[in-house]
Amino acid sequence: MTGIAMVLVIEGLVYALAPSLVERLLEALREMPVETRRALGLATLATGLIMLWIVQAA
Repeated sequence: MTGIAMVLVIEGLVYALAPSLVERLLEALREMPVETRRALGLATLATGLIMLWIVQAA
């Protein structure tokens, strides 16, 4: 629950403080090929899992 809450806080800050940046990022995502978006998602997933593993090991 703490992790989900932190994601919501960070996402909320981005939308509140830089809404035009969000629009530009979404436009850039639309222009990316599906495979590139999939690879980006998998890289993000792997990074998150590695970070969780490091935190749990410490």
